This record gives sequence, structure tokens and C-alpha cells, in this order.
Amino acid sequence: MSDILPPSDSRFDPDDDVLELIEEHDHVGTDTHAHDPWRVLIVDDDSDVHKATELAMQGLVIEGRKLTFLHADSAAQARELLGREGDLAVALLDVVMESEDAGLQLVRHIRANAGLDALRIVLRTGQPGYAPEIETVRALDINDYKTKSELTRTRLYTVLTAAIRSYKQICELQAGRRGLARVLEAANELSQIRTLPRFAEVALQHLCSLFEALPQGLVCVHHRADPVEQARVVATAGPQASLLGASLTLVEQADLRECIESVIRSGQSRFENRLALHFALSNERVLVMLADLPRAPQELELPLLHTFISTVAIGFDNVAMYGQLLDHAYNDQLLQLPNRNRFIELLERHLQSPDGLSLALIDIDDFSDINDAFGHRFGDQVLQAVAARLGERYVERCEMARISADTFGLMGPNEGVNAAGLAAVFAEPFTVAGERLQLSATTGLVRLSDSSALGSELLLDAHIALKRAKQMHRGAAQYFSAEMGVDARERFKLLKGLRASFEARRLFVVYQPQVELATRRVVGAEALLRWRNEEGKFVPPDQFIPLAEQSGLIISIGEFVLRTACYQVKHLRDLGFMDFRMAVNISLAQFRHPQFIPTLQAAMRDTEVPGEALELEITESMAMEDVEMVLHVLADIRATGATVAIDDFGTGFSSLSQLRQLQVERLKIDRAFVQEAQTSAAGSSIAAMVVNLGRTLGMQVLAEGIETEEQAAQLVALGCHEGQGYLFARPMPGELLEGWMAQQAGGAKPAA
Repeated sequence: MSDILPPSDSRFDPDDDVLELIEEHDHVGTDTHAHDPWRVLIVDDDSDVHKATELAMQGLVIEGRKLTFLHADSAAQARELLGREGDLAVALLDVVMESEDAGLQLVRHIRANAGLDALRIVLRTGQPGYAPEIETVRALDINDYKTKSELTRTRLYTVLTAAIRSYKQICELQAGRRGLARVLEAANELSQIRTLPRFAEVALQHLCSLFEALPQGLVCVHHRADPVEQARVVATAGPQASLLGASLTLVEQADLRECIESVIRSGQSRFENRLALHFALSNERVLVMLADLPRAPQELELPLLHTFISTVAIGFDNVAMYGQLLDHAYNDQLLQLPNRNRFIELLERHLQSPDGLSLALIDIDDFSDINDAFGHRFGDQVLQAVAARLGERYVERCEMARISADTFGLMGPNEGVNAAGLAAVFAEPFTVAGERLQLSATTGLVRLSDSSALGSELLLDAHIALKRAKQMHRGAAQYFSAEMGVDARERFKLLKGLRASFEARRLFVVYQPQVELATRRVVGAEALLRWRNEEGKFVPPDQFIPLAEQSGLIISIGEFVLRTACYQVKHLRDLGFMDFRMAVNISLAQFRHPQFIPTLQAAMRDTEVPGEALELEITESMAMEDVEMVLHVLADIRATGATVAIDDFGTGFSSLSQLRQLQVERLKIDRAFVQEAQTSAAGSSIAAMVVNLGRTLGMQVLAEGIETEEQAAQLVALGCHEGQGYLFARPMPGELLEGWMAQQAGGAKPAA
């Protein structure tokens, strides 16, 4: 069925001049032994065609490689051959063989097989009428369609060259696609790894896989500040596995060692059979990945290799960054000790067998004063000196950490971690920056066997004990007890409830009237804060006010009380009670707050309350704490027109000169002295002294807690001006205050 001229035909003349020129050119500078030959399949039912084609192409080189031929006499035989043979570049197919369209069906079979998609197909026919050229090329994925009569030796060479070039490009694209898929696979797997050794090991495996080679090589890391010889092997594969963890000085293979050193010093990768990649990490470290490959990377593979390098470089930086974050998360950078987070983990581990172990929180006394006096650099050196001594004294079975700025955590055997042992640590002076410095520390202790708390809760117990020790004296030590924990947790529960109640508006203000003692005329009222919790029970102010002050919540609560009281004054003035003064207690935290005066001014402005209708009460201890600061704030208060009273006078330690400097408008006698005035001469003397002092300094005096007529009469006799207490009225809500005041005024609305 074939129609091809025999080999003796001039179209297959071995002496074809054009072929000679092509052959010579193709051999120039080409190593024909560098690669395997191109494999070409000839499918034809005429044996002469097989011989003629092979003879015509004998000795020719295409794209630097020779040709080798495989033969099939039918489409059926070709299918069998294609099933077992791989890496075929071109198939020369006859159209008409065992059937009129056997070659066409074979083309469809090849294109249906995914493993043969790169194979290029050239159809040859001696009977064009069976398969018209245009329709065939349009319908089938082939490279060329020729009649056998036009395939001269030169023409056949041209057709094969075009097909082989196409095959080569497709193979390169497929290789690139496979390589990119491997790079993406590597990136996905590497992104899940967080430790440098494991990351390096997996990256090395993927690098070898990129070249379809078994993993053979190593990865070493070098810090730029260290000698090159100190570079350390962090990952290995294959014959180099025994080098894991070794430094370069222990690598006996000279050429291997020299290759790594060369790459580190030059900062350049080497793309040879021994592939050596250089990575400059962001943490002053250099990494070299060395892989032994069966061949050097080809030029066309370099872009893909650079993509792999970029991907892995980012991964190495991420791993290094993660390591740094992990280090900062669990280690103190100044003292190179575990920090609070790590210490909690250690506590939880030791709680599995807590017998005989104690936890100590060691707080350096007056450390902030050291920082203020000598600077933070000196303070850091103090911490380092303390850490060094603790490390010397507590080695065996002990864990040490820096818990906060000036607080150390220590866990170890009871016989060492105790009050006496820790006191001994601070008995001798410390040498810091050439200076001898005597330090002391206050300590909270917990015996692990006495507690059922978890790690973080155990630390909280130690904090509770430390706080109790600080209430004693500098250098004290206190063991935690269950009672302390109950008290602290109750306080926390109370504070949590206070926050929730404030947000839910369950805090409210009541008002206790103040009267002129001689006439019983109402002159004002004191605004008092009350809290009814979600169960409907009242919580005493002496329980929740200190908590609000310690937590800072008093700033917001104080503004709420001030504004509420001002709105009540405004309402009373609208009802005609113009000669009325509202007293509002101010905490120390409010008084010191930089926004206190602006807050006061805003409250008065928003409620249109004049200054003379408002009096601010501060305690005696507040007034005496920082006289210069107090005088400055008092001047700002007076600028608003408001007056100032000193509450609970007589309970503090104020001097006459300081009191004269303050120039406040009113002194308030504490209720304790009012009650004692009836029963003891001392109480009566203190009340009389306060009244006389106030009158001497030109101040009004108001007594609190008056409950009987006898107390009122005695205070009038002493010359006290005003008073408040249950004798006159209990604290009441605003709407009741308005009715009460109307009643005091004779049932008629006061004139405006």
C-alpha cells in the first residue's frame, strides 16, 4: 500500500550537497555524545520505506543530537510499541496500512493518551485521495502532512527538524510546568514548618526532587560575626547524614568543606553538579544549601531554580522571624531568662509532682527610685546583678524567670526557696558598675503541694502573698494561705460586679441635706454614691469605693457623680431653690488627673450651674500629700467659683501653716469626734479644737453624723456653724429631696 521510491532514487541521494552542508554545520562545536539520541518511530507497512528513511537520515544531527529509529509495520503493532516505549520525539505515520484510515485512527489513539501528548506526528501517504490534506490537518493534531513523493532527503530533514524542535519546546514547557508544580508543592509544605533544622531538611529534599535526584547533600548556617569554620550543619541527606550538627572544622571531605567556605565568603551560589545555593538571612546569618546532583542545572532550568531559591529564601526568613517572635514571647531579652509566659509552662509541668517544691515571687524594693536616680541603664545592670546572684545560689532543681520589670520568679526545693534563703541572697551588697549597692526584696511564697491551682493561678496566689508582704514592711516575706485567696478573689468579683453595674447604670446618687445648726435652715446637701447590685442588695461604699480608686474606675464614676449632682442643682434652682449648695466628694485619683479641671468646667457649663452652688470635698490626707500640687489645683477650682471643704478633718496630720496656705472655705468634723464629744472629754476637746481652728482661720465648720439633739446642742455651744446627719434627714434620691425641701420651706414653693 506504500508508494515510496527505493533508496537508490536521487531524492534520497546520500551525496545531496545541501545535506552535507547541514550535516557539517550541525556538527560544529556540538558534543553529539552529551545527550541521548532523538527517538523517531516509523510506522509503515512497506519495509522499503523503513530502510529508505533510516538510510536517508543516517549520521545526521538535529539540535545537537543524533537520531535513532524504532519500527512498526502496522497501526496495531505501533499501538503495542507505544504502550511500552517512552520518550519518543517524532512518529512518521503512513495513512493507509491494514485499513484505509489506520494511520488516522493511530493519531487519534496517540492524542487520547496523556503520556504521549508531547510526541510530534508527521503523516506520510502515497495515496492522497484517501485523506485530503486540508481536512486532515484541520481535524487532527499533527505537525505535518506530506506525500511520500515530495519527501526528498533534504525535505525529510527539514520536516524532522521542525518536529523535533517543537517536541523539545513542549518537553521544556512540560518540565517547567512540573518544576513549578514541585516548587509550589515545596512552598506549601515548607510554609507549615516552624523550626530551622526541619525547614532546611525538607527544602533540601525538594531541591533534589526538582532535578529528579535522590536527596543527597547538607545545609549549614553561619553567623556573619563568627569565623567561617564555625558554620554548623543543621540538615543532611544521603551520605552526608553523619555530619548533622557538626561544624565545618569536623567535615573531613576537603572538596565539600572548600565548596561551602567558598560560597560563604563570596556570597554567590554555584550552579554545578555539586549545586551550592547561598541564602542571606535577615538575622545576620548566612545559609548554604548544598545538593549533589547527577548533572549540572541546564540554562533553561535556571529560571525555575531561581524561583525555588526566592521561595525558600522567604521561607527561611519567615522561620527565622518566627523563631525571634517565639524567643521574645517566652524569653526575657535583657537577662536571657524565661519570661512570665514560659515560667507558667514550667509551673504547670512541675505541678505534676509538686511535693517539696515552693514558688517565690521576688520583688526588688524601691527599684523605680533606682531607675529615677541613676537611669535605666544602671537599673538594667542592677537586674543583671540580682539575676546572676540568684543563678549562683539556686542551681539544682530550680527554675528562674523574670516575671515583670523588677520581679523575679523562682521555683525550687522548699529547703532553699524560703524566706531565710532569699533573705540571705540580699544580705550582702551588690557590686553594680563599680558601686556597692545594698538591696532588699519583698517576697511572696507558695508551697506547690498546698495549692490545687494551675500555673497561671499559682502565680496569682504568689502575687497575692507578695502584696500582703508589701503591706508589712520592706524586705518582708509572706506565704500564701487559702484565706488570702478567698479575700482576693472576693475583691476581684466585687470589682467585676462594680464595672458591670456602672455600665448597666445600677449606680445612683442620693443626697443628704446640710443645715445651719442655729436656725435649722437648709443650706445644701452632700451627694453620696450608692450601689445596688444585680441581686438587688446594697453594697456599702467603704467596700466598693477603695476598689474603684485602686482600679482607676473612680475617674469615670467620679465624673458621673459630679454631673448627676450638677443636674440636680440645676433642677432645684429651676424649682426656685436658688440659695443651695451641693457638696461632691473628690477622690485623690480625680484630683491628680490632668483632665479634672476641664471635666469640672464642662459639667458646670453643660448644666448651667454657677460656681457658688458647688462645693468640692477633699480629705485631709489628700490636702497634705503634695501641698504645691494641691495649691495649684485649688486655685483652678476657685477660678470656676466653686468652694472647697476638707472632709474628715482631725483624722489626718496637717499643720497649721499648711492649713492656712490652703485657704479652704469649710472644715468638716468627722462623725467619730461628734459621737465621742458626748461620751469623753477627749472627743469634746477635739471637736472644740476643730471649731476654734476653723473660726480662727475664717472658715465655716460643718459637723457630720449628728444623730441626737444633745449632739446638735453641744456643737452649737461650741460655735459650730453647720451640720448633717440622721437627726435632720437621711440620704434620699433627688425627687424625695425636692419634696423634703418644699416641706422644710413650709409647703410652699420658694420664690425665685
